[in-house]
Amino acid sequence: MGAKRRRRKGKKGRYDDGTTAATESSPGFSNVELSERNSVLNSRIVMTSGSDFKMKQTKLILTLEPPGALVHSSRVLLLKRSSSQQHGRKIGSGSFGDIYVSINVTNGEEVAIKLESNRARHPQLLYESKVYRILQGGVGIPHIRWYGTEREYNVLVMDLLGPSLEDLFNFCSRRFTMKTVLMLADQMIGRIEYVHVKNFIHRDIKPDNFLMGIGRHCNKLFLIDFGLAKKYRDSRTRTHIPYREDKNLTGTARYASINAHLGIEQSRRDDMESLGYVLMYFNRGTLPWQGLKAATKKQKYEKISEKKMTTSVEHLCKGFPAEFPMYLSYTRGLRFDESPDYMYLRQLFRILFRTLNHQYDYTFDWTMLKQKAQQSQTNAISGAATTQGATGVPSSGVATGGVPQSGNTPQ
Repeated sequence: MGAKRRRRKGKKGRYDDGTTAATESSPGFSNVELSERNSVLNSRIVMTSGSDFKMKQTKLILTLEPPGALVHSSRVLLLKRSSSQQHGRKIGSGSFGDIYVSINVTNGEEVAIKLESNRARHPQLLYESKVYRILQGGVGIPHIRWYGTEREYNVLVMDLLGPSLEDLFNFCSRRFTMKTVLMLADQMIGRIEYVHVKNFIHRDIKPDNFLMGIGRHCNKLFLIDFGLAKKYRDSRTRTHIPYREDKNLTGTARYASINAHLGIEQSRRDDMESLGYVLMYFNRGTLPWQGLKAATKKQKYEKISEKKMTTSVEHLCKGFPAEFPMYLSYTRGLRFDESPDYMYLRQLFRILFRTLNHQYDYTFDWTMLKQKAQQSQTNAISGAATTQGATGVPSSGVATGGVPQSGNTPQ
């Protein structure tokens, strides 16, 4: 790869080789890009019900513990939790803002709340809420309940989901079986394709941004965190954004495409290439450009870029089925404004899945581990009852199995 790497200024955000991201926040936007974002913010968004974007002023009564805040209004009540409550816990952070799990005390239903200080220098949550509204109705897109401002917070209320794929990867000792990887790949391609059909690119494809559902949706994969999403073509004319260079890296360095590292404007091809790195991360347990040491952050970022560009797809995918290097070679070879052949990519993995004689039964690796943990718990309880029956003394312990808890449990 003889392309010249360009020096980029670090903008507000996060950027390293792991789960944090270097963001292209408002100071990094060109006038054209700001105009594009404003067109989303100012547009009248037609929903399936025929209403416009403005969310219904539904009365929500929620318990929450934002840092040092007690928020109250006629529409939303965010109450500081007592020590006995199990709600108001922080469950994650998005590209902009923190996410909490809370409860609607009118019906006991848990929801997720994303908070952003309304004193933020470059607020993003309104933009993200509008992108979510455009995407509403798609399979694997969280349902948005409400968006508004309460005291010092911008608030986005949405359905509560389960654990992220990164959480589940750690739960499974950082290795997924081929069956699990292929079942996930099928859904992940579908989620990204839907976003692209709605004229947006995600620009931060990573395991942390794919979450499993809960309850009856426990086998459905959801794509979240659209704070860095960008409209890549006009909804009416279908005109694609122009090719540009000297761009700041937007997204997470570990999974960023080579062109994103080179400062080239991102398009659909970059989301798909990033997904290829996510799949190999699941296969291998780590990527060759993780854990690189350098004296400065700038040097570390350059090392990540250099290592990624000098690692051939054959080397990256060595020891794994040919479909994986085929996927990456295809996505790396796409033109800037070319539409990926999503069905071709999906069929690559579907045919491999059938060739390996797997059954698409939604039995993921974590499903097996949870079943084993539940069986161990049942056996332990049974053993304790037997012991107590024989000696009259209760057993001292019961195995729990270590299943992720607190809103991060696969149902």
